[in-house]
Amino acid sequence: MSKIMKRTLLAGCAAAALAALAAAPAMAQQKTIKIGFISTFSGPVAAIGNDMRQSFELGLDHLGRKLGGLPVEVIYEDDQLKPEVGVQKTQKLIESDKVDFVVGYIWSNVALASLKPLVDSKTFTIITNAGASQISGELCSPYVFTTSWNNDQTPQAVGLYMNQKNVKTAFLIGPNYAAGKDMLEGVASTFKGQIIGRELTLWPNQLDFSAELSKARAAKPEAIFAFYPGGAGIQFVTQYAQSGLKGQIPLYTAFTIDELSLPRLKDLAVGIPGAQQWVNDLPNDANKKYVADYKAKYKSSPSFYGSQTYDAAALIDSGLKAVKGDMSKKDELRKALEKADFKSVRGNFKFGPNHIPIQNFYLQEAVKEGDDYRLKTVATIVENDQDKHVGKCKMPN
Repeated sequence: MSKIMKRTLLAGCAAAALAALAAAPAMAQQKTIKIGFISTFSGPVAAIGNDMRQSFELGLDHLGRKLGGLPVEVIYEDDQLKPEVGVQKTQKLIESDKVDFVVGYIWSNVALASLKPLVDSKTFTIITNAGASQISGELCSPYVFTTSWNNDQTPQAVGLYMNQKNVKTAFLIGPNYAAGKDMLEGVASTFKGQIIGRELTLWPNQLDFSAELSKARAAKPEAIFAFYPGGAGIQFVTQYAQSGLKGQIPLYTAFTIDELSLPRLKDLAVGIPGAQQWVNDLPNDANKKYVADYKAKYKSSPSFYGSQTYDAAALIDSGLKAVKGDMSKKDELRKALEKADFKSVRGNFKFGPNHIPIQNFYLQEAVKEGDDYRLKTVATIVENDQDKHVGKCKMPN
């Protein structure tokens, strides 16, 4: 090989190397943000998981299918309503798929089972429903955020409303798992009257509540409080009405009547009050766009499960924008997420020091308008409520 050819070859190699170096930052900016999404997509509560998935997808649509300016890949996993499956899917997402964020979790027992691998791996996690009290308190983590609430906040608001209605005695019914226990403790903590009965039922398989309703009838309370999400809630309200109790003992609920159950309950749900931190008619621009576009795309109304998950997409986007998509800047990303600099469907959105939102809770009621049924905001029960477990959270810096 001649000296001229050698010089030409070396020059070509050097140029290629320089081109590769110059392209490296651009290639880094083309990184895909990987999100693992865990919810329940099978069985009798699949409607909840589907609403969460559809809302997250709509949130991505509204953000141009990018988060922090980077393209997104979402890996959806079904926890099958089982804690042991949930933790297996969580470990898969972290160890095999190497996701940047984990989003979702409907059930408190599934979230609690999955918490250790999330925290140990320092994987940023946005819980969009499950509100186990331990996650608000002693098990809080710099890497775990919640866009919903602590479990007992909503029933606490129901207890306050029962006081406003001058209820003196109440009978409490709910499922025997982490959230069910939190819900009954929540209403008991604010209700000033006497609790004359408390029943915890088998979860998730018990759908016959005749024995519990008979006990409530015999106790003769002035009110019944019930927490049953998903299909169990439809069964409970139906059996409550069929037993004749609807005309005798008023029912107050949390998470039992929502946009997913209302189309099936119809008249059975009318007149039964509940509390929630989001109702579809909240008059802010972000919520109006979310509700209108959800209805247009999916031909149904979104639920509070979906609203919380829609907010999660905007929250992640706000954090990634602040660090310009650099996931290695974990401290900066955590601080950016804590600022919650995004337009929430709830209006104002603010995190407490334990990464649980400080927010309003509203009285909601099902109403019939023509042939349609919808949930409407009746009043604000409590403003800027902070969960009672925040003092147990010793958040590491």
